Amino acid sequence: MGNAYEYYRAADRAAAVIMPECPRAVDDPPPGRPVFDAVETKWISPWEALAQLVALVRDVPPADDLVRTVVLHPPPEGAPQTDEEWGALPEDSPYFIGPGIEELPVDVRDTLADVPDERFVELGEQWAESDEDSMFGAEPAQLAELIAELRGLARRARDEGQLLYCWSSL
Repeated sequence: MGNAYEYYRAADRAAAVIMPECPRAVDDPPPGRPVFDAVETKWISPWEALAQLVALVRDVPPADDLVRTVVLHPPPEGAPQTDEEWGALPEDSPYFIGPGIEELPVDVRDTLADVPDERFVELGEQWAESDEDSMFGAEPAQLAELIAELRGLARRARDEGQLLYCWSSL
């Protein structure tokens, strides 16, 4: 099945981590579940694939520290600190399989929000070629559409004074 990554906006960290076990990109959530403005990306991790897109938009070389997220869930204060503690966790621990929630930096939100329409096709082509392993053979047109969706989400977040978050699960 693979990892699932969903990008969404929220007013603050407390709102971002409400019901962390629930996916964010849900068309018709059942009563009682939070509703988020979200984009489902399946395989676009913040640290690899999204970082590649940010590098392409900024016209800079990809770097490991381009998208520095802040882990919100599972709570970092409860994370194992030693190899022994990690080894003692059950295989289904949220620290291994999620769900996880991370806050993206403001500069990443703003980079995505500022992508002009005329760059969607070019960026989709470049992104598809950037790293075939992390892009899973995505077509440039599909990626151009995803860039447009991410830009829309980032613009709505910026307009509302919100940040972007990434919900992930195995």
